[in-house]
Amino acid sequence: MKKTTAVYPGSFDPLTIGHEDIVRRSLRLVDHLIVAVAETATQAKSGLFAIDERVDLIRAVFADEPRVEATSFSGLLVDFARARDARIIVRGLRAVSDFEYEFQMALMNRSLWPEVEVLFMAPATRHTFLSSSLVREVGRLGGDVTDFVNPVVKSRMDRAFGRAATE
Repeated sequence: MKKTTAVYPGSFDPLTIGHEDIVRRSLRLVDHLIVAVAETATQAKSGLFAIDERVDLIRAVFADEPRVEATSFSGLLVDFARARDARIIVRGLRAVSDFEYEFQMALMNRSLWPEVEVLFMAPATRHTFLSSSLVREVGRLGGDVTDFVNPVVKSRMDRAFGRAATE
C-alpha cells in the first residue's frame, strides 16, 4: 500500500498552537506530513526567527511524532510537493478573510500540477484568532504568549526578545 504524503507549507514564524493543531489533525488523514518552511515569504512580514531556527523548533515540538518531517523549501510549492511525491497540500483557514487568497493559491497550484489536491482545514475554535504575526507582536511588546505557543517555542521567543525564559 502506498504511503500518503502531504505538505503543510507556511512561514511558521513562530509555530503556534494553531499550527500544531492542524499538524496533529492532519495525521488522522495522511501517513506522512512534511511541515515545509517557505524560504521566500508570499506576503511581506517582519521575521523573528531564521529559517533554520523555525525548522529546528518544528522538529522539537513534534519530536514525539515520527510521521512529521520538518524542512524548508524555496521556489514553487508544487515543484517541492511533486519532488517529494506529496499530492496533498494542507492549508489552515482561520477566517473568511483567509479564504480568497488561499482559494486563488489552490487554483494556481492545481493549474501548475493538476494531480495536487488542497485540503483546507479549520482550526479548533479556540485557535481561530491566532496568527504568527499576532503572537510575534504580542511577544515583542512584552505580552504573555504562554497560551499561544508550545513551551519550547515560548522559551526561544523569550530569548529572542532578550528576556529570561519563564518556563
